[in-house]
Amino acid sequence: MATREIGIFALPTVLVPGERIPLHIFEERYKRLIGDCLEGEDEFLLLYTDEDGTRELGCGARVEEVLDRLEDGRMNIVVAGTEVLQVTEITRGRPYTTALVRPADDDLTAGEETGPVLDLYRQIAASGGGDPEEDLLAAGAPLSYAIMARVDFPAAEKQRVLELRTESERLMAIVDLLARGLQALAQIEEIRERAQTNGKVPHGD
Repeated sequence: MATREIGIFALPTVLVPGERIPLHIFEERYKRLIGDCLEGEDEFLLLYTDEDGTRELGCGARVEEVLDRLEDGRMNIVVAGTEVLQVTEITRGRPYTTALVRPADDDLTAGEETGPVLDLYRQIAASGGGDPEEDLLAAGAPLSYAIMARVDFPAAEKQRVLELRTESERLMAIVDLLARGLQALAQIEEIRERAQTNGKVPHGD
């Protein structure tokens, strides 16, 4: 696969293809990066970073909208995820980090996981005030990315799923995450009900 050079934006945030997120741009190097992207209509690569370091696989991001541009150069923007990219080599020469990247290998074949994932997603959506009847398959994007773009998974877990390079593996991981999320919601509801009865569990006579 051909490589290309792209600017790197390291954040404790994970982006997936098809997802739209807001970003506040305030560091000088990232002001330059976004400025160059806007001028050349280029993408940048958003990489997840935490105390363990910056990952080498992330998602390309395209600036969709500039919400605010302040006098000191700070910006509020909205970006959209494009494709999963793998860093092959860090490069130099710009005020911000750049790298040679290539599209990450991916097997988009899905198995029997699709049904359970959709069932769990609908339950999560109904509990969280979302639209449980939304047709996630209509957009044509991989189901795993469509769900990851709509459910607020912890960033580390989201990165772990993003690094899985088959749709089947991603869906199996998402089944586990959604099931745990539903269990947590049920526990919260139980705590709320107990609080309304002074912590006492009702019982029959």
